[in-house]
Amino acid sequence: MNRYELTYIIDTALEETARKELIEKVSALIAANGGEVEKVDETWGKRRLAYAINYKTEGWYVLVTFKAPAEFPRELERNLEIYDSVIRYLVVKLVEKRSNVKPRSVRTAPVAAPVAEAAAEAAPAEEAPAAADAE
Repeated sequence: MNRYELTYIIDTALEETARKELIEKVSALIAANGGEVEKVDETWGKRRLAYAINYKTEGWYVLVTFKAPAEFPRELERNLEIYDSVIRYLVVKLVEKRSNVKPRSVRTAPVAAPVAEAAAEAAPAEEAPAAADAE
């Protein structure tokens, strides 16, 4: 079974009880066709549409996450077309990301020379020109 995400917009002219019945009807349709509803999210609620659809400027958004056989989304879309109160819908298959990239190898940072060794290396270089001036 594949995982899917269904987002649909319900007409705001529909009363709250009728809207709840429609949401239950869609969930029952998923369950009746061998699917499993994971989550129904109505938190988006009533929102203004980006453009008018059939002279309607607002809609009630519903997001449903479910598992179902591969043939089911076509049947779900057919049923959503029948409901007059559903303005728009979108069914998307959720794909789990698999990483084929190997992890990076751990780089070791270069070790800085201690201060005493750096001073010892610099000191003989300063004495050599002084010795050349003495001759």
